[in-house]
Order: sequence, then C-alpha cells, then structure tokens
Amino acid sequence: MNKRIDVHHVTRVEGHGNIVVEVENGELKTCRFEVVETPRFFEAMLRGRPYGEASHITSRICGICATGHATASLRASEKALGVELSEQSWLLRKLTFHGEILDSHILHVYMLVAPDFLGVGSVIPLVGSHPEVVLRALRMKKLAGDLCAMVTGRHTHPIAMVVGGFTNFPKMSELEAMRQRLIDSRKDLEATVELFSKLPWPEFERETEYVSLSKPDEYAFIDGDIVTSDGVRLPPERYKEVTNEFIVPHSSAKFTRNKRESLMVGALARFNNNYDLLHPKAKEAAAALGMKPKVTNTFLNSAAQVVEIVHSTEDSIRIIEELLNRGVKPEEPAPIKHMPGEGVGVAEVPRGLLIHHYAIGEDGRITAANCIIPTNQNINNLEQDMRAWVPKVMHKSEAEMQLDLEMLVRAYDPCISCSVHVLKIQR
Repeated sequence: MNKRIDVHHVTRVEGHGNIVVEVENGELKTCRFEVVETPRFFEAMLRGRPYGEASHITSRICGICATGHATASLRASEKALGVELSEQSWLLRKLTFHGEILDSHILHVYMLVAPDFLGVGSVIPLVGSHPEVVLRALRMKKLAGDLCAMVTGRHTHPIAMVVGGFTNFPKMSELEAMRQRLIDSRKDLEATVELFSKLPWPEFERETEYVSLSKPDEYAFIDGDIVTSDGVRLPPERYKEVTNEFIVPHSSAKFTRNKRESLMVGALARFNNNYDLLHPKAKEAAAALGMKPKVTNTFLNSAAQVVEIVHSTEDSIRIIEELLNRGVKPEEPAPIKHMPGEGVGVAEVPRGLLIHHYAIGEDGRITAANCIIPTNQNINNLEQDMRAWVPKVMHKSEAEMQLDLEMLVRAYDPCISCSVHVLKIQR
C-alpha cells in the first residue's frame, strides 16, 4: 500500500503550511508539517524604538491576536520599568482580552472548523446549507468586536492601551448596554454548545505535555506562572527552560520541547491545567461536550475553545458589573519607577502561551527583544500528532486521509504568519 499526501497550502488556517506524508508498502516513511512563511523580523524592528511604540508595532504581528500581542508587549515594558497598574486598568485589560478570546474562538470554531463536520468546503456554502449557524456566528463575532472597540478604541490593533493604563475609558451607558448584550447572547451560547456537542469528533488520543499560565485565583489569561501538566512551575522570566527552541530543516518557524518530545499550548492546555477555575457555566458546557481533564484528543482543542467562549462571556459580565459598581473614572497612566530595565510579559492568547521579553535602555529605547509565539510552540506537537494519526487512517483513500490530516491541522487553530524571529548566521 503506497500513498502520498502533498498539500500546498492547508486552507482555512492563517498563513501558509504544507502537509507532506509518504506511505510505502504500508509503512510511514515521511511525515512533515512544513512552515514556509518568511520570518518578518519584528524583534529587529523593535530594536532602537521607544518603548511606547512597542505595543503598537507588535500588535501588527497578527490581526487576529492584536490585543494579545499588545497586552504581552505592554506587560513586558511595564515589568521592565516597574509600572504597577491600577485596579481599574486591570479590569479593563481583562475585559478587552475576553473580547479577543471570543472573537478569535468564534471565528475558528464556526468558520474554519464547522464546515468540515457539516459537509461543506468553507463557510461560503455554509450560508446556503446552514444559514442559522452562519448568522449566529456573525452575531457573536460582532458582539466580541464591539466589546474590544468599546474599551480600546477599535477592534483590531488597539490604540487606547498604553504603558501604565489607558487613554480611553468606556462610558457607563456603554458598559450597561454591553452587559445586556452579553446577557442576551446566552441563547447563542447555548445553541453553540448544543451544536458542537453533537459533532462526530474524530477518535484520537495522544497524551503530551500541556503548557499554560496558571494563577491561584482565576482562569489565567494575563500574567501568572508557566506550568505544565508534567509538574513544572516556573516564573515567566525562566520561560526558556520550557520553550527550548530548536531548528529543523523543513520549517522557517522554530520548534519547541520541554520534558517530552513535544508540548502543546492553547485552549486544551488551559482547560487541562486550569479546569477548576472555569466559570460554573463553562464547566456545564464542558460536561455537555463530554469533557473533563485530562483530555488528550487534540481535535477537542476546538471544543475547549467553545468552553472558553462561555467562560469569557460570563466573566465579561462579571467584570462589567464590577466596573459599574466601582464607576469608571479617567486616570493618568501609572508612573515609571526606573529605567533602564528588563521584563518578560506573558499572556494566553487564543492559540496559547505568548511571551514578549524586552530590555529597555536609559534613553527609553528597546535594546533587545524576544517573542515566543504559541503556534511555533505547537508545530512540533502537531507533527508528532500527524505521525500518530496517519497509521489510524492509512486504510482510507488519499482524499479521505488528506481531509483527516487537514482537520488535525485546523484543530490547532494555527496562526502560521506569526513567525517573527531574527536568524543568527554563523560565518
């Protein structure tokens, strides 16, 4: 039995990646996920720039995770400069971060994953076959975008978040209206959970090392320790001990590994490591989806995103109610305490653990930067999953195998264009 799968490029993902699989006489000979994006060198762009520009520059790494990159960037600068955020700034940061989680997860599960299960090639024919699904997705996505815009001035590439706080503050009337819209969206949440609880998820199990942030009192999205399902707990400053980047010939993006041959970040890793801190309604959604940690079916990363959609909606309602009780007042950004400095900012963007590491000189300009992107951390694990998945689907036709492998790639919700590293060449 000889088969060859050669996909250039995988569709319904952000960026360009290839699947190359060769089976000879029933034996797997070649199995690669090739990242063929050109690195865009954002770290080099930051060198020599004033620290106040960093979050606006790095938010352009990704239009989907713009808020996440801006947040990690700001936390790196704030830690380097000794800036301590006010309670109001923390609440606003968390609220807009929930907006990004909602926006990205809704896009992924409805428009990139659902077509595979509903028998169509993309979201476009889904408009004709399942119009109610598409309309629901668009309603939910607009709500998420409006939430981000209310806090940070616009949906994509936020402009109101700055080192030490914000330059824009939502009105009480806007918060009241947003709270009601989020409450009204619960009907769409229930329909979302019902839809995805009925999907025929592929049967696949492969345990790996799940890596995420962790905090003792909340489901961590901003700050916290780096933890793994294998018992590692480290402060963010020691991130290199977990990420351990290395180069392979077939990928422009670096691979990572820690205790095992590979590691996984993202919604499933957060779910496995932080399940106890999910909102009760999110735990109900997980039960409806048949999920309780430890979940080792990679395809259920998308289901974990559905759980997080419920969590982020409910926690957004809670945060808005706290802001309404406190009152939102314009305030100056928190002051800088020292310069120069060095800091590591961490955040759980939709695709997983994001790390920004900056050194800032006496003149306020960035002298060094390092960015570790979640998709790059996942690529090694994706390739290991492919090696485990191919023998289970080898009996199928090449077309069926190709679809199965593409679905596995899409389960990771990869954002491949986030390759940002500078390459050091030895002469």
